[in-house]
Amino acid sequence: MFKIEQAQRLQVLPPYLFAEIDRKKEECRAKGIDIISLGIGDPDRPTPDHIINRLGQAVKNSVTHRYPTYNGMKDFRQAVADWYGNRLQLNLDPDEEILALIGSKEGIAHIPLAFVNPGDTVLIPDPGYPVYKIGTSFAGGVPYFMPLLEENEFLPDFSAIPADIAKKAKMMFVNYPNNPTAADASLDFYQELVEFAREYEIIVLNDAAYSEIYFDGYETPSFLQAPGALEVGIEIQSLSKTYNMTGWRIGWVAGRAEVVRGLASVKENIDSGVFEAIQLAGIEALRGDQTCVEEMRKMYARRRDVLIAGLRDLGLSVKTPHTTFYLWARLPDGYTSANFTTKLLEETGVVCTPGNGFGPSGEGYVRFALTQEEDRLEEAVSRIKKLQL
Repeated sequence: MFKIEQAQRLQVLPPYLFAEIDRKKEECRAKGIDIISLGIGDPDRPTPDHIINRLGQAVKNSVTHRYPTYNGMKDFRQAVADWYGNRLQLNLDPDEEILALIGSKEGIAHIPLAFVNPGDTVLIPDPGYPVYKIGTSFAGGVPYFMPLLEENEFLPDFSAIPADIAKKAKMMFVNYPNNPTAADASLDFYQELVEFAREYEIIVLNDAAYSEIYFDGYETPSFLQAPGALEVGIEIQSLSKTYNMTGWRIGWVAGRAEVVRGLASVKENIDSGVFEAIQLAGIEALRGDQTCVEEMRKMYARRRDVLIAGLRDLGLSVKTPHTTFYLWARLPDGYTSANFTTKLLEETGVVCTPGNGFGPSGEGYVRFALTQEEDRLEEAVSRIKKLQL
């Protein structure tokens, strides 16, 4: 029997962060520990009924059972364009500037294949969603990490990027509202980003999966609202977090037409599009009653306040975020992200995510996801308060 060797691109990949967390959770469950998982950002509430009902109607129509169009149904792309018009007063062309995705992760992973040649530099936020680096590596690109520091409100400092690196850069990933830090970005920041990208001819991709989770009278702007943004890049969006549709796998990319077409070319040769019944449900999500979204925001704000109180009582430094369903907590001296996470899990059964799993600049932090009901969060707080640091 001959030896099977994996491709070198797989050899350089670390264990996927969230798969490793799942493994540790199962180990503790096997020991009889009651787990309260605040690790993975997967909404715990079901998809709203009106969206489910639309899927039920659509799936009974045999027309939806055939291959979908590669770019997404015209009606879905129009619904996305209408959403941008109503929510952000942007006028996008559904035929040229919008493309349906099988969830935002798929688009993030595939877009480097369209524009990054082996050896090209890609600017990546640190800490950041691991798929930015993974997609870059699969395309043969060279990641250059932009530290997101607390003293800079977790925004990249463009002046700290050496000119020779910027000149070699082909793409830049940014992510606001931000995972894992829960930071938000202003239109002034996006304008600075556009100017930097213009100067060095860099394609910008803003991962905006959390754009509709905001609180306290704040409302997130879009990268595409910045003057000139449509000249330099795109925004990737998802229905997953806004409408509790993580398992449905539907999202979109919107922005500069040439970039959208490049990603479309990759997808035409790799996948066969989004199941049309799911696209029809996505149209219902975007055009239907938005009360569910308002209630979702109120729910996460309540959960945020419950958990912040407990974390601060423990002595962790955590700011009150105005976006996302994450808390990014700075650890006391003497703790690493990994040993604190392990201690918390083994002694309390509460799961969080080590910050260094998102990149080296995440060391000294942990992330908590607000994806449990308030009574479970209160139980988590009760347990956390007993932890001896």
